[in-house]
Amino acid sequence: MTLFLILIVIGLVLVARRRIRGGMVLSLLALAWLLFAGCGPLTGMLLGHLQSGFAPDVAQWGRKNAIILLGAGTVRSGAGAVEPSLYANGRILRAAELYRACKATGAECKVEVSGGDAMKLKQAEADVYAITLDRLGLPREDLILEANSMNTFQNAQNSKPLLMAYGADKVVIVSSGVHLKRALLYFAHFGIRGEPVRADYVNARYDWLPSSENLSFADFAIHEYVGVWRYHFYNAMGWNAPKIPEDNATTQTPR
Repeated sequence: MTLFLILIVIGLVLVARRRIRGGMVLSLLALAWLLFAGCGPLTGMLLGHLQSGFAPDVAQWGRKNAIILLGAGTVRSGAGAVEPSLYANGRILRAAELYRACKATGAECKVEVSGGDAMKLKQAEADVYAITLDRLGLPREDLILEANSMNTFQNAQNSKPLLMAYGADKVVIVSSGVHLKRALLYFAHFGIRGEPVRADYVNARYDWLPSSENLSFADFAIHEYVGVWRYHFYNAMGWNAPKIPEDNATTQTPR
């Protein structure tokens, strides 16, 4: 929906300034986006490429396993409590399921919860999610809280020293399917090659009429593609933190 509105607004501004041709071009682009993304085909293609190849489970556990749970925001409820957002709950549940599966093998398992107070609610995502994980039966001694990250790049950067301190020989990265390609790229930048596990999978809804749901999913997808492009651009400009080579302690080839 965001891209559609941006195109419409800019198109109207150009028309108002008598730049009719430019305004018409942007208006036609907005209409095309509304139809192809809103009705499903383009949104389905964008989502499918982002989510392809990611499984909801782990192929094989190691001796010392670190399950990295990436944050997806928090919300303040009507009662005033800070809670995981709608998109965070699936990730939390998947991390808890993986933890139990890991422990069932007799291996050592930790869940690193990565996320700071990006929503400015005076509680870090890591602390909020830890409450839910505690309610799901995960012992506090098996949680590693990383409460300083404001974005995915910082999730990766701040996870590196924690993984090295723990000495994990198997790293699992849990996030939404649409987010994993970008997350893996950022983690690899800091020498962390984890096995990706998707917490959720979304599909476009195909219909003759555009839907706000499809447009929202298309916006999510565009955000991810822009994040990948920005990463490569920042690398070319030398704006990213230096790359860190992979090491045996934080390397696991994804499926």
